[in-house]
Parts: sequence; structure tokens; C-alpha cells
Amino acid sequence: MEKEVDPQVLKVIDEKRLSGPRLTPVEIVAKMGVFDARDKPFEYAWLATGDIVIATVWAEYIGVGAGGRWFMLESLDTQQRAGGGARNANQSQRAKDRLELLKKTFDAGQGFRAVLQTNRIAIAEVESSKNSKVSTRVRDDEEWHVAAWEPDRKLAVLVRGPRGWLPTDAELVAARARGSMPDDGNTAPSMSGQASPDEVHAAALNYVMRHFNGYGYKTEQVTGQGLGYDLEVLDKKGATLLKVAVKGTSSSVTKIRLSDEERAGSTREVLWRMLVVSDALTASPTHKIYKPTEVTNAPGFEA
Repeated sequence: MEKEVDPQVLKVIDEKRLSGPRLTPVEIVAKMGVFDARDKPFEYAWLATGDIVIATVWAEYIGVGAGGRWFMLESLDTQQRAGGGARNANQSQRAKDRLELLKKTFDAGQGFRAVLQTNRIAIAEVESSKNSKVSTRVRDDEEWHVAAWEPDRKLAVLVRGPRGWLPTDAELVAARARGSMPDDGNTAPSMSGQASPDEVHAAALNYVMRHFNGYGYKTEQVTGQGLGYDLEVLDKKGATLLKVAVKGTSSSVTKIRLSDEERAGSTREVLWRMLVVSDALTASPTHKIYKPTEVTNAPGFEA
């Protein structure tokens, strides 16, 4: 659903959707050179004329990394749906065919063309609901490529734009949570194999931004600017509603602390709040918001 899509990604999709002729999802793929598109309306990838691979990129799964680079994690497990549960035979075959085409581009060092797609139901239900239909599908003018293919970790990394960039470990952790992909224990760089505080914070930030965006609010990340908070939450007219210091907890990160800058911000900013995301690395995180006078009540808070 559109409320699950990063605002930067949704903006590009909306601009593309409004700038061109209104085409059906099948017509878009057909115009990209897939002559048998009408015979394969439910495929996840196609081979077009000129041996060009076209693949669906689900906007709900796109992460925005450093420098505004887009990426998506691709599960190499053809038997399990991203939202959980086993695929049926047809779904499994479509997943296998898609991976075969993506692997073809990876082995050849070539890119692929993408169609950006949003769905009418929650992304986790796309393969499990009979009501699953495409909401919006547009052709992406930027080329994508498979930047990494790692069978041992059962994932590939799809990146939009020039080669030479990969998401950080923290961004991968957040992407795994967004796509409901189980952590393989190799994403975190710590010697213990557990996620670091930075990775938990990144996942918490991603969750909070998607939460507020889902209600139609805008979020601006200001982490690292010394303001004493991570996000500004704005209404549709651009007025600031909240200034949020985001904290995340997980099985490996259970304590919450405020930095000196955050303490200063909590007394200086009327709109300052602390938002704690529990189980930030799982597929089902929860959160609670605290006013400055309430932060000591947060579980795991350390003065």
C-alpha cells in the first residue's frame, strides 16, 4: 500500500504516473518490449526484445540509503512468501523464473529495467490474498542492477543507479525488518553476531518514519545535526508537529539513554518527544511516545 512506501520513492512514482499516458499494468510492460506481456500478467520479471530483463520492484520494499540511493533486498527463497507462509506451485515457479532472469543480469554484469509497483493491500499480503491487485505501476527511467548475490544468506541486493554502492549493515538490518526477512546472523558486524546499537537505531528510525508517513505526515531526518532529536514530523502544510528523539530496543540492545544534546533538546524544544521502538529488528515492532517529564518511566531507561 502507498502508506508503506518511503516518501521519496512515492514522490517519484506519483510524478511519473501523472506525467505520461494512463496505461494498464500490462500495457506498461508491453510497451517496454515484452510482446507476450498479455499472456504473462502475473509474472514478476520478463525478458524483452534485445535480451533486456524487466523486473517488478515493489515500492513498499524499497529502502533509501546514504546519498538518497534506492535499494531492495531480494529473497532467494522461492518456497516462502515474504509475508510468511509457503508459496503455492504457481507462485514458486514465478519466483524461480524471476531469480533466473536477475541472476542472468548479475552474471553478465548487466543492469535491468524496472517497473515500480504499489499494491492495493498491505505488501505482506500480496501473495496470500485473492484481493491482491496492482495499485500503481510505472516505468522507472533509472536502470537497476544486482549489486550482490549471496546464496548462503539467501538474499540479493538490488540497487538503483550507478554501480559501486552498497547499503550499510544498518540499512540492511532495517531492510530485512521492512521485508519481513529473518536475520541470518551475518548482517551485524559485531563479534557476537548480534545487532549493534547503530543497527537497532536505524531499524527504529525506519519504523518511525513509515509510521508517521502512513498517517499522511511528513518526516525529515536530522540525526547528527546536533539538534537533540532525530526527526521532525510535519503536517501536510509543513507545520512542525513533533521533534522526536528515536530510541530502539532489541534482544541485544535493552537499555535506553539520552545524550547531552538530547537532554538539552528536551528542555529547549516544546515539541520534543522520545519515541521508543520495542523489538525494532522484528517484523512486528511496537512503540510508545514519552514527554520529557516521562522519559524515566520508559523500560530500560538509564539516567
